Amino acid sequence: MTYCVWRLLKITSKKSPSDKKLISAIHTIAGFTPKNLELYRLATRHSSLIKENGNGFKENNERLEYLGDAILGASVADFLFKKFPYKSEGFLTEMRSRIVNRESLNLLARKIGIGNIVQYDQKNSQLQQVILGNTLEAIVGAIYLDKGYSSTKKFVIKKLITPNYDLDELVSTQTNFKSRVIEWSQREGKEVRFEIVDIKKGKIHKEFTAQVFVNNEVMGTGYGNSKKKAEQDAAYKTCEKLNILSEISVRS
Repeated sequence: MTYCVWRLLKITSKKSPSDKKLISAIHTIAGFTPKNLELYRLATRHSSLIKENGNGFKENNERLEYLGDAILGASVADFLFKKFPYKSEGFLTEMRSRIVNRESLNLLARKIGIGNIVQYDQKNSQLQQVILGNTLEAIVGAIYLDKGYSSTKKFVIKKLITPNYDLDELVSTQTNFKSRVIEWSQREGKEVRFEIVDIKKGKIHKEFTAQVFVNNEVMGTGYGNSKKKAEQDAAYKTCEKLNILSEISVRS
C-alpha cells in the first residue's frame, strides 16, 4: 500500500459518505488529498442550491469561480508564454482563449468527472450541462486557497492542459478571424465591412487602425503595422464581442 493511498484511507475513515466521495474525487482529479475540505464543498455547490449562513451570506461557488477564473487564466498564460517564446501577443491570446473558453471548459470538466461531484438543483435537468466549466473554475480557486499558486499551476499544466489538449493541433488550426467574421455575417444575414480608419507614420513603420462594422455599427477596432494585421486584430476583437471564437476539442 502506497503512502498516498494509506493517507487517503486514514483521512476518509471517519468522514461522512458524501465527504468520502468528495475527497476521493479530488484525489482522482487533482492527484492530492485536500487539506481544507470545506473549500471543495463550497466549490462544488452551485447557486441553484440557495444556502445562507448566519450572516445572510449565500454559500455557493460563485466567489471561488471568480477567483479560479483569474488563477486559471494566469496559469495558462504563464504556460503558453514559456511554451512559445517567439510567438506574438495575439497568438498567445488566441491560444489561451481557445483553451479556457466556456465550451472547452465544460467539455474538460465533464471528461475529468466534475459532473459526479457538482451539487445543483436537479429539478433543472439541463443545468449540469452548462455549469461544469464554472465548477471547474471554482475548484481551481479552492486549490489555490488550499495549496497555493505553485501547486495550482502544476495542477493546471499537468492535470488539465497536457493530457487533454493537443497544442500542436491548436497551432496548426490557427484561425483567420477576418474569414470567420465574414462567414458569420453570411450565416446570420448581416452586412459586414472592414475599413482602415487611420494611418500614422512611425519612426520605423506605419501604424494602421482598422474597424469592423456590422450593419454600420462598430464591433471591433484593431491595430497593426500593416493593413492585414490591423484588420485581423479588429476581426479578433469582433469575434470576441460576438462570442464566436473557435471551440476546441478536448481529447477523448
